Amino acid sequence: MSDPLLVIANADAGTSDEERLGLALEVMRGRASVEVARTANPGELDGVLHRAGTRRIVVAGGDGSLHAVLSALHKRHELGQNQVALLPLGTGNDFARTNGVPLDVEDAAEVVLEGTPRPMDLIVDEVGTIVVNNAHVGAGAAASRRSVRWKHRLGKVGYKKANLGKLGYPIGAAITAIDPPVVRLRVEVDGEVVNDFDRPVLMVAVGNGRSVGGGTELIPEADPEDGRLDVMISRAAGPLARFGYATRLLLGTHHERSDVDYLRARTVSVVGEEFWVSADGEISGPERRRTWRIEPAAYEMVLP
Repeated sequence: MSDPLLVIANADAGTSDEERLGLALEVMRGRASVEVARTANPGELDGVLHRAGTRRIVVAGGDGSLHAVLSALHKRHELGQNQVALLPLGTGNDFARTNGVPLDVEDAAEVVLEGTPRPMDLIVDEVGTIVVNNAHVGAGAAASRRSVRWKHRLGKVGYKKANLGKLGYPIGAAITAIDPPVVRLRVEVDGEVVNDFDRPVLMVAVGNGRSVGGGTELIPEADPEDGRLDVMISRAAGPLARFGYATRLLLGTHHERSDVDYLRARTVSVVGEEFWVSADGEISGPERRRTWRIEPAAYEMVLP
């Protein structure tokens, strides 16, 4: 028998997600002790984690669900105490894409049972909020704000697991490219100024995860096991440059442009004009300052 499992699912999940979770449970219950806990708010989630013990915690959901569980564990100072696994039931599943977790839920259940626990880095900002995948400001955050609407609309178009929701971010990015927020920011990487107020930026992104919006590779070389933040700074401020940047973004080669800096660091600080932040898909702001730092090997994730 495998280690006992505590599966945490969204109490408000739709019929399709419930059906897919059922398929995964059939795989796991034959070889492990499994408890399923459905939570609808942070208080319920905290109560479930309080009685988790040493069980392997299985997040049944998308990137938002994974963020919620890891954030709750981090606040409880228990993040490194339990191995964490993932059944990707979301639309985007960007964490799963970066880390090779199968999007087929039955294959993912096999990974939950037989996968290898590996140390994963975590990003933490100055107020203690975590970032699991990536955070971005400027045009990226504006695109995310727009893409939420498109993701919701297109997620209804399709059949069962196959839908057009993953096109939400590219569409949001393309619309934003027409009239993006170009902001003046000072960006410091490990204490060194790499962009100052005299050089307007289109966007700044930091992260462990490569993709956003269901597969758009915003930070293409990110590795959540290398102990570093990947940092991407785009200065594609003019109309033609913006168009070229957006086109290359769809191809995942935008970081090779001459008006883009791609760096690795332990800390990144952004300060300047008001900006919005998209962190793991959650939008906040407007802000004037934000700092992120890496916590290497902060928790263990069960991966293929």
